[in-house]
Amino acid sequence: MFDRHFGVWPKGLPHSLTPPATTLSENLTVAARRFPDKVAIHYYGTRISWTELDRATDRLAGWLSAVAGVGKGDRVILFMQNSPQFVIGYYAILRANAVVVPVNTMSKIEELRHIVADTDAAAAVVGQEMLDVVAPLVGETPLKHVVVGCYGDYVREATDLELPEAVAAPRRPVDGPGMVAWEAVMASDHPVPPLTVGLDDWCVLPFSSGTTGRPKGCLHTHRTVGFTMYGNLVWSPSGPESVSLVSLPLFHVTGMQNSMNMLVYQGATMVMMTRWNRRTAAALIARHQVSHWRCITTMCVDLLSDPEAGSFDLSSLVAVSGGGAQMPAAVADRLHALTGIEYLEGYGLTETIAPTHINPVGRSKRQCGGIPFFDTDARVVDPETLAELGPEAVGEIVVSGPQVFLGYWNRPDDTAAVFFERDGKRFFRTGDLGYYDDEGYFFLVDRLKRMINASGFKVWPAEVEAMMYEHPGIQEVCVIATPDPRRGETVKAVVVPRNGASPTAEDIQSWCRERMAAYKVPAVIEFSGSLPKSPTGKVQWRVLQDQENQARAATS
Repeated sequence: MFDRHFGVWPKGLPHSLTPPATTLSENLTVAARRFPDKVAIHYYGTRISWTELDRATDRLAGWLSAVAGVGKGDRVILFMQNSPQFVIGYYAILRANAVVVPVNTMSKIEELRHIVADTDAAAAVVGQEMLDVVAPLVGETPLKHVVVGCYGDYVREATDLELPEAVAAPRRPVDGPGMVAWEAVMASDHPVPPLTVGLDDWCVLPFSSGTTGRPKGCLHTHRTVGFTMYGNLVWSPSGPESVSLVSLPLFHVTGMQNSMNMLVYQGATMVMMTRWNRRTAAALIARHQVSHWRCITTMCVDLLSDPEAGSFDLSSLVAVSGGGAQMPAAVADRLHALTGIEYLEGYGLTETIAPTHINPVGRSKRQCGGIPFFDTDARVVDPETLAELGPEAVGEIVVSGPQVFLGYWNRPDDTAAVFFERDGKRFFRTGDLGYYDDEGYFFLVDRLKRMINASGFKVWPAEVEAMMYEHPGIQEVCVIATPDPRRGETVKAVVVPRNGASPTAEDIQSWCRERMAAYKVPAVIEFSGSLPKSPTGKVQWRVLQDQENQARAATS
């Protein structure tokens, strides 16, 4: 058991958890009984109570069971942006004893076709803006029943906030085989099926990003999901009176756990954004006295890059945290200067339904994944031999713990490839490279498949990016590999300049030479107005890498 980190373990916290034995759907029932009239969701000026949320969930669960024939263990597609309907859809699927299949909202027809076929899903709950993607699959795949929601139906009060296009759009007519409008389901009155699932039954099946082939479903139970959801509350306590800004996509595990499931368990208040908008986010924080914000680096970068950031009233915030990518020191400094808050970083994956590591409150380290979470055994091994490595040695991070998924859906070979046994435990190979220091803090270096090999020297793009964020003229940067006739590969940086700045490639390279080894300095600098991002806000380095590879192949 890795226990080096116990020396910095937060005072008063147990090393092991005893999570509640309730399933996720029971958590919503309890919240509605405890706080019936309390605001569950603020949605662009409209207040939605826990009672309303609970009743709508019952209506949809009854319809899914009675009309769509959804039963225990059946997979149901949830294809929506952040909205009250997403929360209702998620918990209604669970209340029908089924399994939530949350789908990335940027998915196209063939991507959705793969997920529907892979999961054998016969029912889906979708936003109306997704109809062009969903409709062609009805009848051609196992999909037979589709509930269609209009987000704007839940904006019932006049608002001065800028509404995203999908929220401002009027309700579209719903017709065609298998299609039913949300309002028709809400007007129905079918009995809610009795709860027959327990902690070890299937709960949610999020799909991996698919960077090494078609996306794979990661099978989680109510127990694995409940563990990290509850653990986050114990690690960084908050209560039912807390107010959280919901800006991370809820289909992604970090948003799902920290911006929805955790708040439902508490009976806390969600201030929900359907799409990220930095000015709207700032207004919502001030208007609703938001206390907690779970975000990712790119959101912080965008908010703090606003020329008027200093005028934002962020005084109600007591905690800002996240993961997904390392927080550059320069951005963390700006956040601290503006709010007095230290950004708390953590580390986890879809396969672990959020954290395996998190920084101790009050003793965090910058650009660090943190220390192993409750009941989690984390180690660093040689990727080739699986031999364990000591402090400061870079290798693959492997983890064993209650939050680790059962395996990849319908992928026994892929599942076998990412697990191995040691000391009587089942360890999951994360595919992430990193190391730990003498105190047991884990530092992420990069993805195993992202390393740049420049004349035999290993270059970790994330490390170079973190340093380049300190350049006063750089707002965002992504580092990729580009072919080099002498070195094999060399470093290329795609740079988004800060507003009002006009750095040249030579300026940036000169600046880099003073701060990093020569082999790490980008040999090629390309300027861009923006970087491609996933719906979760992560910079899609692989998109840029593929574009670079294709461009080089075309000219060779």
